[in-house]
Amino acid sequence: MSEEITSLCALPSEEHMLTRISKDVCWAVSKATASLSSSSSLWTQTSRLTFGMETAREETYLITGGCGYFGYRLAADLYKNGAKIILFDVIPPKEDMPDGITFVQGDICNYTEVVSAVFGVHCVFHVASYGMSGREQLKRSRIEAVNVDGTRNVIEACVECGVPRLVYTSTFNVVFGGQEIKNGDESLPYLPLDLHPDHYSRTKSIAEVAVLKANGTALKNKSGVLRTCALRPAGIYGPGEQRHLPRIVNYIEKGIFRFVYGKASSLVEFVHVDNLVLAHVLSAVALTAQGRHHAAGQAYFISDSRPVNNFEFFRPLVEGLGYPFPTLRLPITLVYFAAFLIEIIHRFVAPFYDFQPLLTRTEVYKTGVTHYFSMAKAEAQLGYRPKEYDLDQVVHWFRSRGHGRKRQNSSIGRLVVNLIIVAAFMVAVLSFLPVVGS
Repeated sequence: MSEEITSLCALPSEEHMLTRISKDVCWAVSKATASLSSSSSLWTQTSRLTFGMETAREETYLITGGCGYFGYRLAADLYKNGAKIILFDVIPPKEDMPDGITFVQGDICNYTEVVSAVFGVHCVFHVASYGMSGREQLKRSRIEAVNVDGTRNVIEACVECGVPRLVYTSTFNVVFGGQEIKNGDESLPYLPLDLHPDHYSRTKSIAEVAVLKANGTALKNKSGVLRTCALRPAGIYGPGEQRHLPRIVNYIEKGIFRFVYGKASSLVEFVHVDNLVLAHVLSAVALTAQGRHHAAGQAYFISDSRPVNNFEFFRPLVEGLGYPFPTLRLPITLVYFAAFLIEIIHRFVAPFYDFQPLLTRTEVYKTGVTHYFSMAKAEAQLGYRPKEYDLDQVVHWFRSRGHGRKRQNSSIGRLVVNLIIVAAFMVAVLSFLPVVGS
């Protein structure tokens, strides 16, 4: 590292308190602090100052992956409460940005670009990742570069530039690999790396360990230490979500969503984007002296805290768009085997035609195997209280953009189409089985 960069990254030695944070957030944090300590007067006083000091200095936050769905939603919430925001992403934002939100185009795989962007900020939200679902999940080299090398760059840049706080957006998958988990908590061990069915989950686990291990690292400008935490969200939903919901709606509209799989009793979790935003804001507060550093070095599961069958969760979306909900249920082992075959085909075909797999093995596990977690730690240490949401806004969002069934087919026609699709699915699977006597 050159002396110029080291000099550039020198920051003042004291942490600045969060300003103009909304009352419900501060109330939640103060309640959590009070529950953990009998001497809560310090935080009560800090809360009072936060509410009353209109001239308090604004903080600057950098969000990696800030132009994505969640990153931009987090930016909008922080901006609404008076903060200055830097969106660091390889892709420019789709919306016009107000004064106070700055876009810096760059790649977290490029350390120099990360250092340049991180200079002068008070907290980094590391949201950027790659390979969460679909065909991206099968691109191992890019996944490794973004999720592992990119995260190391972010950590080193924070240390180099004297950034005191780093909040990492992780995943349930660091502990889940297809085994049933009922009301699990943060005491669960990491899933062994060789047991992860996909490279995304494996690299997110490596990255989370690196982030939490960096907690307490001395900052280069001798202003203190880096404090870090990791949030492990469930599947994100909300109006305008662009990764999972459009793919599901596409399957529904093309008539592919004709069956469900797994046990009807299987339960998974989701998190509304606004609840996830709340958890991130609370975590940033809990890394400060005013938040008594409760979150430092900690990981937290984050969800709506309402376990539900994966397919029943999407029933309002299917029916809200005017389509019948599937009644055919397939064994999860059959669907998993089909996903395995699809991944093999994709590996050979992708250099010529990078098609979107119907499902990957990890997606089968995540949607068909019970795994849900306790929010007790997030509630106690962060003051996290998720609000209740449904899919009404999501349905309205898609309908307002022209989605939804245009005409009704006869029930006999639907039955014929169902039988054809299932028959084709079974033929494709059975065609890979060895012939007896061969």
